[in-house]
Amino acid sequence: MNKVPMKAVVLAAGKGTRLQTEGNTLPKVMRLAAGKPLLEHVLTSLDFIVPQDIVIVVGYKKECVIEAFPGYIFAEQKEQLGTGHAVMSAFSQLEDYDGSLLVCCGDMPLIKQETYKALIDAHNSSDNVCTILSGTSDADLPYGRILRNENGDFYGVVEDKDATPEQKKIKELNSGVYVFDAKTLRGVLSELKRDNAQGEYYLTDAPVLLQKSGYKIGVCRRELGFEIIGVNTPEQLMKIEELLLK
Repeated sequence: MNKVPMKAVVLAAGKGTRLQTEGNTLPKVMRLAAGKPLLEHVLTSLDFIVPQDIVIVVGYKKECVIEAFPGYIFAEQKEQLGTGHAVMSAFSQLEDYDGSLLVCCGDMPLIKQETYKALIDAHNSSDNVCTILSGTSDADLPYGRILRNENGDFYGVVEDKDATPEQKKIKELNSGVYVFDAKTLRGVLSELKRDNAQGEYYLTDAPVLLQKSGYKIGVCRRELGFEIIGVNTPEQLMKIEELLLK
């Protein structure tokens, strides 16, 4: 992998309401799978980036996460207003940074290091200002779909809750993992709007806004299979644990 300046933002602010069963009130990323917090599995896959270059966005019960991972940089998302808002919060710790920025999720412990590196390589070997990791999976997942025009070029991402029945048939899913040019991303975050089914700032709108401004957006498409599964429910946590133990 080329030595291009690289930092990472890991989104880890969520409460994980659907996981809070049997009186367990831990933040979602601190739930255990195969004996370790979900976030620890993610950070292990990112260990090619030094902790001082990884910003973990925390929110719900933030002290619990901060105590568990000394040596990392933390940014607080005071309100849960979506992925775009979480990344805005991270920029409090990235003020002068203008290199490549990997954005990923603290509740997706199955993504392999080789997958992150393939995405970063695809970004670094192009003139994209954003490269999206997309994938196919047989798992039934409520993920955004990658929209392409008749030439097969990217033109958008539609979130599952905003998708039409026709769009829901699209098999190419947005993993929620991206590499951005940090400086260009910083410039577009203020343009994100909350006019969607969730009333949130979607990070998925950023690539579209960048493309409309004339910047190049790329998609690194891989067969992700189980790697793309995130944890939102007790059933998914059990499935993740079973796969990690294998």
